[in-house]
Amino acid sequence: MNGNFLPGDDGPIEERLPYPTRPLYFPDGSSVEEFIIPDEDKEIVLAQLYPFSPVPKLTDEMEDLHSGKKFLVKDFRVTWEHGMNYLVSPYYPEGGGTVIDWIGEGVWVEDDFDESEFNDGDDFNATASDDDNPF
Repeated sequence: MNGNFLPGDDGPIEERLPYPTRPLYFPDGSSVEEFIIPDEDKEIVLAQLYPFSPVPKLTDEMEDLHSGKKFLVKDFRVTWEHGMNYLVSPYYPEGGGTVIDWIGEGVWVEDDFDESEFNDGDDFNATASDDDNPF
């Protein structure tokens, strides 16, 4: 990714964060702008940019699925690319991921549920003939 807009873009997709930036370099020599976010603003920025619910605590541990490495949420980075603020892991430059590639402890917990609770009688009837097809 680079800091330029995509071809055909008319401008930024969202409002740029109000912080100074520095270059964040990738192993191939390319770079993007990284915001320098003061520690006292990290919780506010996280709440603003985190796309899921609930928003994790800054002290929570996550794993970056791309790098396979764990990190504390407070160590997140925010970059400005293609007219958007990207919430990324601290391992983003080395092949790490954006926020959609973070996984928290206990996310893959198996939930026990009774499948009959979801049977509302509107299930697709796999034994129906083509004559029953309303289309």
